Parts: sequence; structure tokens; C-alpha cells
Amino acid sequence: MSTQNTAKPLQGRVAVVTGASSGIGEASAEKLAALGAHVVVLARRAERLADLVARIEKDGGSATAIAADVTDKAALQVVADRVAAELGGADLLFNNAGVMLPAPVEELATDQWQQQIDLNITGLMNAIGAFTPQLVEAAAERGVADLINTSSIAAQNIFPNFAVYSATKAYVSHLSRHLRVELGPKNVRVAAVEPGIVGTELQDHVTDRGALDWLESSKETIEWLTPQDVAETIGFIAMLPPRANLQQITIMPTAQAS
Repeated sequence: MSTQNTAKPLQGRVAVVTGASSGIGEASAEKLAALGAHVVVLARRAERLADLVARIEKDGGSATAIAADVTDKAALQVVADRVAAELGGADLLFNNAGVMLPAPVEELATDQWQQQIDLNITGLMNAIGAFTPQLVEAAAERGVADLINTSSIAAQNIFPNFAVYSATKAYVSHLSRHLRVELGPKNVRVAAVEPGIVGTELQDHVTDRGALDWLESSKETIEWLTPQDVAETIGFIAMLPPRANLQQITIMPTAQAS
């Protein structure tokens, strides 16, 4: 193996990252680009994406910014068609767009329920629907492709007032297990990454007082994960030999018990 390929193990791969304008998506896009992939960064905030692409290119990587809303099925298909036409198709999809809006169920915050379902479930499925054909085609040609979905430790554990968010993430984890059975024989690896508390913009959207107090108090006893911590995990998954599939990865702050 050449020195260049060792330094850039994802050279030649095309990675699509949703929710790339901040947090885990932003950090993971930078990591995948540093490993040699051409990264398609996808989110609604065009200016943030432009800044991200500029940073990636300044660091010697390559990236394409496409502003789109993952809850818009037709828009996602247009994005997928563009990726196919301009880049030959994606062989890695990092499904990371999501929102966390905890509240007691008795408050009947139905708009927030729907927002979480629309983004965390429907948006995820829109991206899977748009890009799975490309992943399958790439895997047939190159021997491997990756579908990586951001779930949460909330998919496994119980957090008061987080019922709807946690349920959407349980969907992500269980869906990923099923898709691995379907797509694994076609050399498409499927992984669900379940982080504990990560310092991202997710917390900025929280309005429930109880959840805010819990998050703030946790900072006194727990050093939260950073987006870069999770990004390292995404890079590791993508660099594994094609025969190896990390199905479900839980990454927790060392001091977070559950």
C-alpha cells in the first residue's frame, strides 16, 4: 500500500453527511474528508455549509455543499440524482440529521412530537430511500459501502420527559439491525451509533425546564463527549476492512452511568 493511501484510507470514496451544518455531522464531515473521502455536506443552512466546505478545502480535502431539507422527499431525490451525475454516486451515507425536544407527555406538545418524528424518522427514511440504490451499486462494484445512522443511548435507556425523542431513536437502532440483515449480503454495512451526552446544538433546542435543569446539572459531574469524539468513531467504522461490520456502537462519556 502506498504512503498516500495509508494517509488517506478513504481516497476515492464519496460520503454523504446529513445534518452537516453543526455538531456531529459537521465534525464527521471534516473527519471523513481528512481521511480522503469526497464529502457531500447536506443541511438546510447554506452559509454554514459553505463555511464547512471552505475549511475542508483549506485543510486539503474535497467537499460539495448542497442545501436541502431531509424532510422533503422530492428534494432528497434531487440531491441523490445530482450526486450520481456529478460524483458517480455515494458509497457512504451518514444519516445524522435530528432534533431533540423533550417534554412531559401530559403537556401534549404535539407540534414537537411531530417535528421529532418528521426529522428523526421520516427524514432518515427519505435519505435511505434516496441513497440506498447508490450504496448497493457501489458495493457491487467496489466490495463495500456504508450506511451509518445516528441513534442515541436514549434508544436503550430511560430518560424522563424524553419519551418521544427516545422512541424515535429506538426506531433508528432497530431499523438499522433489520437493514443490516437485508443489505449485508450485498456488501453494504449498516451501523447504528448510539452516543451518550454530546455537546452540540441539540441542547439549544430544548425548552422543557426539567430537561434543561437535568442537562445543566449533568455538566457538574460529567465531562460531555465532543462532536469530534463521535466523528472519530464514524471514521473508524468507515476504515474497517470490508468483511467487518460494527453493527451497533455505544459511545458514552466516561462518567455517564446510563
